[in-house]
Amino acid sequence: MLSSALPIIVRNRTISLLLSESCPATHWIPNIIKAFQEEYPNVDYELLLGAYEDIESWISEGRVDFGFTRLPTEKGFDCVEIARDEQMVILPRNHPLADAETFPVSALNDYPFIMLEKSIKAEVTEIFVKNGLTPKPKFTTIDDYAVMSMVEKGLGISILPKLILQRINYDIVIKPLNVEAYRTIGIAMRDKAELSLAARRFLGYIDKR
Repeated sequence: MLSSALPIIVRNRTISLLLSESCPATHWIPNIIKAFQEEYPNVDYELLLGAYEDIESWISEGRVDFGFTRLPTEKGFDCVEIARDEQMVILPRNHPLADAETFPVSALNDYPFIMLEKSIKAEVTEIFVKNGLTPKPKFTTIDDYAVMSMVEKGLGISILPKLILQRINYDIVIKPLNVEAYRTIGIAMRDKAELSLAARRFLGYIDKR
């Protein structure tokens, strides 16, 4: 799954992609690499995994050129917003609110809640807090698929970003909340003017996605 960040290192003809645990970049990167490789066939690629904190730390230290991450960042990077990813409630098919147009945020604590225990946890917790609620997870897990599987089996409900819920094979109901809830995904870099030529060109392909 793609959770939220992707720094890129360009060294010795290698582009290293650092993906955060819940970023939608995994849906975009294969197409971007395919297009980029047609013009630059001698470039190699390395895919790595990290959390939001890893992304920002690596960018700050100059170990990577840029990355996909949640905006705003905690540090003063050059950033470009590329997507708003709506936070969705997922329910089992037999849930009492399965046919509702939206899921009332006030009902989040009325049912067993399954919390994804990684970068996205802060985003979900923020939804609760903004609406005067305290999250009381019945289950926690570090795997997106485990969350969906548990919801499918009727063990509870959860919240996941819409882009993560694309092309899934789980028999679950996906509903928007009755309040605005989304995360902003963007590209962050220390200084766009300092990017290498290869990194700038790769960034151009991302902009065209």
